[in-house]
Amino acid sequence: MSRRLAAYAVCVDDGKVLLARHAPSSATTPHWTLPGGGVEQGEDPFDAVIREVAEETGYDAVVERLLGVDSRVIPAAEAVRGIEHQNVGVFYRVRITGGEPRPEPNGDVPESVWTPIPEVATRRRSSLVDVGLALARIVPPTGHVDPVPVGGLIQH
Repeated sequence: MSRRLAAYAVCVDDGKVLLARHAPSSATTPHWTLPGGGVEQGEDPFDAVIREVAEETGYDAVVERLLGVDSRVIPAAEAVRGIEHQNVGVFYRVRITGGEPRPEPNGDVPESVWTPIPEVATRRRSSLVDVGLALARIVPPTGHVDPVPVGGLIQH
């Protein structure tokens, strides 16, 4: 089984959430996700989420609070590389403080957009979007929400 530790930003402002369009050159279907990504060796997830927001969107950001941690196992049959994969995501509520939106230089995110929350359900998206929005809405004391089923517009 492969494993990845990642940090994700839940940026909600005036009824809109910041989404990043993930469009890798691989066989993966382009989809919307939260700004964020892998925590580098020796890096604190708190620092990683700020770095990822800047890299993927061009925005400067500050962490307002930890929302929670999500751990999900993607079965081998559904995983991109064909081997079972565990993704451990650390979700933070993040506030944008400056910067200008732009595509990720030499990356997989060609655009980031502020999306009205009711419109999120109509977009092909990572299940991470639903987890992050649930954490932001509920702010559960345990920092954990129920698993989000994949299928239809929601994918791993």
